[in-house]
Amino acid sequence: MLSKIKSLIGPVAVQSTAGQLAEKFGLELRGNASTVVRGVAPIADAKPGQLAFYSTEQNSAAFKILPIDVLKNTRASVILVQPEHVADAPRGATLLITPSPRGNIVKILGEIYREPPRRGISRRATIERGVFFRNRRTNYVGQYATIETGAVIEPDVKIYPNAYIGKNVHIGRGTVVQTGAHIENATIGADCVINAGAVIGKDGFGYTRQAGHNVFIPHVGRVIIGNRVSIGANTCIDRGAMTDTQIGDGTKIDNLCQIAHGVVVGRECFLASGVGLAGGVVVGDRALLAGQVGIANGVHIGNDAEVGAHSGVFRNVPDGGRVMGYPAGPGTEFMRHYAWLRKNSKNS
Repeated sequence: MLSKIKSLIGPVAVQSTAGQLAEKFGLELRGNASTVVRGVAPIADAKPGQLAFYSTEQNSAAFKILPIDVLKNTRASVILVQPEHVADAPRGATLLITPSPRGNIVKILGEIYREPPRRGISRRATIERGVFFRNRRTNYVGQYATIETGAVIEPDVKIYPNAYIGKNVHIGRGTVVQTGAHIENATIGADCVINAGAVIGKDGFGYTRQAGHNVFIPHVGRVIIGNRVSIGANTCIDRGAMTDTQIGDGTKIDNLCQIAHGVVVGRECFLASGVGLAGGVVVGDRALLAGQVGIANGVHIGNDAEVGAHSGVFRNVPDGGRVMGYPAGPGTEFMRHYAWLRKNSKNS
């Protein structure tokens, strides 16, 4: 009974075969092409009927390389492996051979656990006159979602229940807007994911002090989000005051981040949870900002730069720079200071 309940509430795999996966993703097949794949599991826990992968790729220090015995003893029916590990795979297993198992497991997960197509517009959704659907038959709009006049919805867009799409918002092909997201004054590119509770395009924290009072500065800019961008749950991206707030193609923003008015974030960046970017910050391409990083107004972060967790950045970071600490400085300098403090605190 418990296994039946788990099958109802867990992710549902689309049954495939090793041969189908090899053909679809251009993998070398060794073994029985008819071997059925009913799901994916970690290689140490995999059972017959499941696919697993083993890799010694070291794309990041976060990737842990497992002992080779894990591969030798796995019970997985299909194994994604590098050519040099074929001889270590169990007899009888069907192998999918590739130089990059880590890269291909991402594609296979997307194939096996793909969401069934969702189409149709709920009668309980509120869609004002003047909303333009490029191809209404391909769209999904859930119950109690609201779309206001002037919005443009491209094909294959999914808008989940209770989401709000304001006036003159443009949402690109294949983008998913999750439950409770709120979007105004924005252009969203193709194949983006806007997660639950994200707020995009509201006014920024822009005030001026006049005669001893805080006076709000009207915002007239927009938010421009590129293609393949992911916005985490409860993240806020403010519209620009006079210039647009911009997020580049392929950038991934975690939950609970704050992107202030007029910020420009480049392509293929990673912003971990809790990152806060003050107004006018510019972040270059492929930058990595770790958890709870704060960056002060107008600071520039260079291409390929990395900022360590909990850092406060008050000065520009050059291309390829590695900084951490509060105030942030070169990573090696921070570690020397930390080592000195530890050593001297023990002697005091």
